Amino acid sequence: MSEPALPAGVERREFGGERRLATRGEPVYGEPTADGWRAWDPNRSKLGGMLELGLETGLAGGETVLYLGAASGTTVSHVADFAGPTYAVEFAPRPARDLLDAAEPRDRLFPLLKDARKPETYAHVVESEVDAIVQDVATRGQAEVAVRNARFLADDGRLLLAIKARSEDVTAAPEAVFEGALDRLREGYEVIETRRLDRFHEDHLGVVATPK
Repeated sequence: MSEPALPAGVERREFGGERRLATRGEPVYGEPTADGWRAWDPNRSKLGGMLELGLETGLAGGETVLYLGAASGTTVSHVADFAGPTYAVEFAPRPARDLLDAAEPRDRLFPLLKDARKPETYAHVVESEVDAIVQDVATRGQAEVAVRNARFLADDGRLLLAIKARSEDVTAAPEAVFEGALDRLREGYEVIETRRLDRFHEDHLGVVATPK
């Protein structure tokens, strides 16, 4: 069984004798570069881990993306390298400053200092019917955040969600946390695929879903 195709603009390139995922763009977090390409470190990126593990993300390149939990821009900068308009929502001011730096050379990356739990605060900015929502928020109620933001997603769009068990409940077994989160998620989405990301991110579950 062959691996899903990588999005256009994402390739496997050689860095120091090792083949790694890469996008074309200015470096952001000290990642290796070669011939205009920058290595995409799956150990620092949930979406990178999902691509490395072969999840069916549905990304083809050129999509309009809403990224929730952009932090300092590590992953969303790679997304903006191969996607279309990319709206990057981050609540914390300190990483948002770094996000602005990552956006400076990327005219498709639009940082928003907003709370992903309150989509009404940025609904006037984000395009309707985005092709993909990528979510990596380290807070309780991660599935709730995804359901609230489903309003932006096209009928045939994809949610690419990384659920961090310890952000929900540090005392509960990750499997129980994931089960509860998926139950809430199914109220607004059809779950297509799930996979543990432990090879790169301990106690994380990668989820691919489409809106109901």
